[in-house]
Amino acid sequence: MKELQDIVLAFDDANLDGKQTALATVVYVEGSSYRRAGARMLITEGGQLTGAISGGCLEGDALRKARLVMAQNKPMLVTYDTTDDDDAKFGVGLGCNGIIHILIEPIFTDKQDNPINLFKLFLSKRQPVVLVTLFSLNDKQASQPGTCLLLTEQEELRGNFPDKTIKDALLADAKHVLKNGNSVTKTYLYGDEFTCFIELLQPTVSLIIFGAGNDAIPLVELANVLGWHITLVDGRANYAVEARFPLAKRIIIAKPGQVLSQIVLDNRTVIVLMTHNYNYDMAVLRQLLPLQLPYVATLGPKKRLERMLDELKDEGQEITPLQLKSVYGPAGLDIGSETSDEIALSILAEMQAVLKKRNGAPLREKAVIHNRSAEQIIRQEDPAIAINPAH
Repeated sequence: MKELQDIVLAFDDANLDGKQTALATVVYVEGSSYRRAGARMLITEGGQLTGAISGGCLEGDALRKARLVMAQNKPMLVTYDTTDDDDAKFGVGLGCNGIIHILIEPIFTDKQDNPINLFKLFLSKRQPVVLVTLFSLNDKQASQPGTCLLLTEQEELRGNFPDKTIKDALLADAKHVLKNGNSVTKTYLYGDEFTCFIELLQPTVSLIIFGAGNDAIPLVELANVLGWHITLVDGRANYAVEARFPLAKRIIIAKPGQVLSQIVLDNRTVIVLMTHNYNYDMAVLRQLLPLQLPYVATLGPKKRLERMLDELKDEGQEITPLQLKSVYGPAGLDIGSETSDEIALSILAEMQAVLKKRNGAPLREKAVIHNRSAEQIIRQEDPAIAINPAH
């Protein structure tokens, strides 16, 4: 979510300076592309770009078209087709062998539910939401409503339905995505035949580091680059100080039994135990195991973790195979790390792999790098027909 955070900050700066802005969103991809649907970039009238819609090859052309959008105050759908081997003829040199559809829409500051305000609503709470972007894929000259609707976890709606004929089906699809967690693209063939990108937005990753030693410093720094929300916990007041960890969002000084009541734990929370205090780490692990978080790791040799688990079992604590599945020790991927900087990189890479349900294998061993099969369009021919977006 760092991209959205950066876009909001850039918009606020541009707005203070009285500069007009436009938002470019990858709304649909056919084949291979550097970024998938949901990638965004904010463009100011002065040419400042925040975010990315490609590896750098589309941005220049998107800037030119965004200036036209801002001048006309009218959204535009742009398609880059690089399925031809001679993609240089498009003047962008994508080299991705795919078709990328990008919606560029002006941001109207006087519109209450403009895209930036919808982003701000999402970022204000640690909850998943569904964002709806409507466009006309078959007729680029037709109306392009753009980013128009947000559905919260409490099923509260912000925005509006540009076409009332698709309201019931679209709302049902949005709720399905919110419940099942799969972003989809769907074409509604009745009404104005809109194509709809129904996107699940997840809260930023929450990294909780137990331990304020020197080896935690690079972990905080690298996680900050990723835009993660970082909480640092330690029982030593002289170690856990802002001067040592200025990039941490929160610093908690507490004994093990006092910590969990002060933090929010969810399925976007990853934890590493690195206090180098055996009793402190074990006391925290005792509380974390039953919570079944996606990632809990310990620093140090494997025997250290095994000893902790054995002692917890001896205490009478039941430890199930499912609980152990989310425990990682020693923390990190095997990339030959030795220094604290390298170890931090290794740990963050493993966290990312776990959250994305990947195994951390080299990309060259994969036949397909960017699998866009989940982004294929589903056609909704009649509002009375219920179609499962996950098909």
